[in-house]
Amino acid sequence: MDKTPRTNRGRNTQRKLLDAAAVEFGEKGFHAASISSITRRAEVALGTFYTYFESKDALFQALVQHMSNQVKSGAATAIAELKDTGHPSALDIEEAALASFLRFASEHKEIYRIIDESEFVDPAAYRAHYESTAERILERLQEGAARGELRTDIEEAYAWALMGMYVFLGLRFAVWADDMDEEKLASVARSILENGITKPAKNLQGIGK
Repeated sequence: MDKTPRTNRGRNTQRKLLDAAAVEFGEKGFHAASISSITRRAEVALGTFYTYFESKDALFQALVQHMSNQVKSGAATAIAELKDTGHPSALDIEEAALASFLRFASEHKEIYRIIDESEFVDPAAYRAHYESTAERILERLQEGAARGELRTDIEEAYAWALMGMYVFLGLRFAVWADDMDEEKLASVARSILENGITKPAKNLQGIGK
């Protein structure tokens, strides 16, 4: 059954339920969360819930997709704004995308618990979240390679490696910390991509003398 809202009021109500669900699932987890508690948080009548979602499972699935879309749209906006200022390099674009994700994770710390739980509650949504994210990263990297800015042998593994770095940087500095500087952190990640972690050869000259 198609429960897509067709009015602005309906879309606003659905968004309120999704926002309330994010808090509820983030605090209690999927199994302890209840529809009645979610509707109270959203200040929506219990019966209204079923106008938009068939069940708690359906709401959770929609929430995972919603949060994944928020991450996607946030990165797209940051990249578009960067492109409006000139011709950013592939590394400029990755830096902007990561900073956007870190800001989102800092403002929505519950995303980690929700995405992690989706592995067991809705494995298809869990996999789709990461696969679609990796696809976007790979597309950006391949565009950079096509412009001659990155190595020409970019493949899927590179995108998953970068995504792994982004995810755990967010966990450590956006979720576990309260004083994150996302711009500085994204710059550190960029330096890893640009220079690696080996000591430049020129700095090795004279060692041991």
